[in-house]
Amino acid sequence: MFLHHKSNALIFLLIIISALASSIDCQATYNAHICLGAANDTASANFKSNLTALLNSLSSKATLNNSFYNDSSNGVYSLYLCRGDVSSGTCQLCVETAIQEIQRQCPSNKSAIIWYDQCMLRYSNTKFFGLAQTSPRVLMWNIQNNTSPDEPDYGALGLIYTLTGSVPYKAMMFGTEESETNNGSQKRYALVQCTRDIDSSACSSCLGELIDSITDCCQGKKGWRILAPSCNLRYEETLFFEWPSAPPVSEPEPENGGGSNTATIAIAVAASSTVVIGALLGFWYYSCYYKRRRPTEGETSQVILLENLKSSNRNHLLDGEMHASNDDNNGGMHYFNLTTIRSATNNFSTANKLGEGGFGPVYKGKLPNGQEIAVKRLSMTSKQGLDEFRNEVMVIVKLQHKNLVRLLGYCTEGDEKLLIYEYLANTSLDAFLFDPKRSKELYWEMRANIITGTARGLLYLHEDSRLKIIHRDMKASNVLLDNDMNPKISDFGTARIFGGNQIEANTDRVVGTFGYMAPEYALEGVISIKSDVYSFGILMLEIISGKKNRGFYNPEHAPSLLLHAWQLWNEGKGEDLIDPDIVFSCPTSEVLRWIQIALLCVQDDPAERPTMSSVVLMLGSKSMILPQPSTAPYTMGRFTTMSDQSSIYGTGFLTSDQSTASVS
Repeated sequence: MFLHHKSNALIFLLIIISALASSIDCQATYNAHICLGAANDTASANFKSNLTALLNSLSSKATLNNSFYNDSSNGVYSLYLCRGDVSSGTCQLCVETAIQEIQRQCPSNKSAIIWYDQCMLRYSNTKFFGLAQTSPRVLMWNIQNNTSPDEPDYGALGLIYTLTGSVPYKAMMFGTEESETNNGSQKRYALVQCTRDIDSSACSSCLGELIDSITDCCQGKKGWRILAPSCNLRYEETLFFEWPSAPPVSEPEPENGGGSNTATIAIAVAASSTVVIGALLGFWYYSCYYKRRRPTEGETSQVILLENLKSSNRNHLLDGEMHASNDDNNGGMHYFNLTTIRSATNNFSTANKLGEGGFGPVYKGKLPNGQEIAVKRLSMTSKQGLDEFRNEVMVIVKLQHKNLVRLLGYCTEGDEKLLIYEYLANTSLDAFLFDPKRSKELYWEMRANIITGTARGLLYLHEDSRLKIIHRDMKASNVLLDNDMNPKISDFGTARIFGGNQIEANTDRVVGTFGYMAPEYALEGVISIKSDVYSFGILMLEIISGKKNRGFYNPEHAPSLLLHAWQLWNEGKGEDLIDPDIVFSCPTSEVLRWIQIALLCVQDDPAERPTMSSVVLMLGSKSMILPQPSTAPYTMGRFTTMSDQSSIYGTGFLTSDQSTASVS
C-alpha cells in the first residue's frame, strides 16, 4: 500500500512538473527579418490565402514535438527550425509568433525570412528545399572587445571549429560546446546548427561560409552570431542555451514498508515538489526575463546580403531589402524591382547609355517620381564583376561624404545585377578633361575645386570614415561631377577594407588601371593608403596638363606624362606642363606649387609620399614649405601606356621586362 501511494505521489509530482514546465515556456526573442522581393509587388489574394494555409499547417506540426518541418502547397514553400535545445512548448510558441510576425512585417512579399533566438521561419514562392543558402545573412555582435579588434579570438574560433566539424554529421545537425580560458577565469559558449533539409556536405559548406564572415563583424568581440537561411553560428561569454537534461536516477525500493513512514514520505514529496517547482520558477524567470531583458546597449547588428557566387540557384535570395545599421549611413538600402529599372532606362536603350567600364555599361534613368538615376549594369559574362558587385555594395553602404557618389539601392532579379546611383548630370571628369572642346570649360578655379574635393574624399576613405578603405582604382573616369562641377569619387568595386591599425597588405590579386598603379603595388602586390596617394598624384598631373597619362607620347621628351612632368620640373620648365586652355588665366605660382605636390605623391618610395591628410593641408596652404621630390620615377615609366580599362591580375606580377600579366 505504501509503495502504491509513493508511486502515485511521484507520478502526480511528475505530472505537475511537466505541466508547469510546459506552461512557463519562454516568449520568442526577436532577432531580425528580411522581406524578399519588391516591397511594392503586391501579392495576389490567392497567394496570400495559400501562404496562410501552409503556415497554419506548420503551426500544427510544431505542436507535435517537431523541432524542424518543411512543407509546400500550391506553389508556396516553407519551413521552420527550432533551436535544438529548446522545449517543444517553446518551439511551438516561437513558431506561432514567427508566423504572425512574418505576415505582419512582410504582407505583400512572396518570399521572407525571420529569425528569433529560439527558432527561424521562412517561406518563398520558389523551391529552396535541399539548397544550402547563406544569403541573406544577419551579422550581430557585441561592440565590446574581448581581444584586439584586429586579432582573432582563438578561443572562440576553436569552439566554432570543433562544432562545425561534428554538427553536420549529427542527426539533429545541432550542437553546443563550452570551454574555459587558460586561467579558468572565463567560460566561453558556442552553438552551431543547420536546417535538416540539407545533407551533411551542404551543412559543412554552409557553416564554412559563415566562418569566413567572422572577420567582417566579429573579430575579438565578446559575443556575436551569424544567421543565414540554412545554418547559423553563435558565440557568447555567458550561457545562452540549455544543457541536455540528465536521465532520471532510479531509487532502490526499500525492503520494508510501514504506515509510520507514510506521513514522512508525503511531507518529503511535498517538500520536494516545492523545491522543484521553486527551482523551475527561478530558472524560468532567469531564462525568460533576466536573460531576455539584459541591456543591449553593447550590441549592434548589420544585415548584409551576400551572394554565394558559385551557385546561381541562390540568386533569388538577393531579391530583398538591404539594411545597414552603422554610424556613417542613415537609413536602409532600397531595393528596386527590375520592371521599374527597365521602365526608367527605356529597357536599357542605347540612347540612355552613359558609358561603359570594367564592371559593365551605365545607363541614365528616371524613376516614376521624376528622380534621375544612373544604373550600373553588371556584365552577365563577367565572373569578376560578381565579386565587384558584392564588394561595391558592402563598401559604399557604409560610407557617406559629399565627395563620394551616393548609392541609392540595387536590384537583383534573374541574371540581372544592378546598382542604382544618384545621377550626376556632368558625368565623369574624363568626359571634360580629355575632350578638346569641353576641356575649355574647365577653368583653373574649377580644376582646383575638383582636385581639393577629390583629395578630401580620399582623406575620408583613409582616415575619417568608420572603415579604412583603399580605393585601388583612382582615375579621371571614376571622379563624377555634379551640377556645380563638384567631384564625387565613384566605383568601389575593387576597394579594399583595412583593419583599424593595418598599414599595408600583400595581395596576389592586383586590381586597378595601369598608368595609375603605384609601382610597389603593380610589381609586388603591396597595397597601402600610399597606393591611392600615387594614383591621386597621377590624376593631379592629368588635371593640370589636360593630358592622359596612358597613351601619352612626346618623341622629344619622355614616353609618359609622369616622366615628362618630372623632366620639365627638373629643367625649371614646369609652366610648359600647364594645359594651354588655362595657362594664361591661372595663377602660375599656385599651379607650379600644385605640380610639386603631385610629384611628391608619385615618388617611387611609398614612405616618401605624403598621406592624404598632408596633401589636403598642402593644397590649402600657400605658405607651407614643401619638400623637394626625390629621384625620378623611372620604375613605372614603361607601364604607363597600357589601356585605361580597369584590369585584374593574379599572381603573375609585372616585372621590368613584361608588359602584360598572367591570370591565375
